[in-house]
Amino acid sequence: MKFTTPLLIGATILSLGGAALAQTAPPAGMISGAQDAGPRHDRGDRAHRDPAEMAARRAQHLRDALQLTPAQEPALNAFIAALAPPAGMRDKMRAERGERAAMTTPQRLDHMKARMAERQVQFSRRADATMRFYSQLSPSQKKAFDALGPMGGHGGKGHGGGHRMGGRG
Repeated sequence: MKFTTPLLIGATILSLGGAALAQTAPPAGMISGAQDAGPRHDRGDRAHRDPAEMAARRAQHLRDALQLTPAQEPALNAFIAALAPPAGMRDKMRAERGERAAMTTPQRLDHMKARMAERQVQFSRRADATMRFYSQLSPSQKKAFDALGPMGGHGGKGHGGGHRMGGRG
């Protein structure tokens, strides 16, 4: 009995040590001090796509996925147009970035409140357009559209989502 406890403790330590050795190493760039090993993903390094090209690709994707009829083309065009970001939005955001850095905290909060109100208006416009387009679809097309995700696969990162707080974006 005297040897049982030390043997159990030793076996436990060995099994935990073996499990620790079996762990895979973290990927390059995840090790402390090696963050610069991988490609950079800062805002300046991202290529921006042409909004018109993106809209055309999205329209073609919806035509294919939903098997739209020629009679549904006007509804699709109105839907795609309603999803387009406001004209000059990218330039406006870029110009505001420098201004926000010079703002006081209360000014920054007021600015953020105003942006939230703008985003609410944009969301309402897009949601209404989605509902109008959806009403033009057949039951099988509605099922396919539902499978595409929120707002027909629109509204995730790169489409107005994913903005960071704290004066960036």
